[in-house]
Amino acid sequence: MKQYVETVSVSHEFALHIVEVAIEEGRKAGLAVAVAVTDPSMALVAYARADGTTPHSAETSRRKAQAAASTRRPTGWMQGELATALPLGTGGQLTNILGGVPLVFDGKHLGGLGVAGGPPDRDAEVAHAVLAMIGADPLA
Repeated sequence: MKQYVETVSVSHEFALHIVEVAIEEGRKAGLAVAVAVTDPSMALVAYARADGTTPHSAETSRRKAQAAASTRRPTGWMQGELATALPLGTGGQLTNILGGVPLVFDGKHLGGLGVAGGPPDRDAEVAHAVLAMIGADPLA
């Protein structure tokens, strides 16, 4: 019987770097964004928001990061009843709103990134640009 399981997670130092890159990328896109980085268990590792970010974007960025971390997929993929049931069934911890992406490096799942503050499609563009800028594995 196995006595323990080894896990991999985004480091605090790298999570802070990701947040800084995302806020700058949002600024370049003309967006004041809130950015959250979570580990694979959906725990918040780093968060910041640009000046002028809408109040609800803080929570939305966290939920996007949690959904991407737990499903290991970019947000927005759910269709039909699941798109409604998953947020309801998790007490709102997860969302299907575009702007969340998994963090994968060398095939290892480190967590999730959530970007909120603009229209969802623009949040997703920022999140995808950040993945390229930080050298993450391409999304499948």
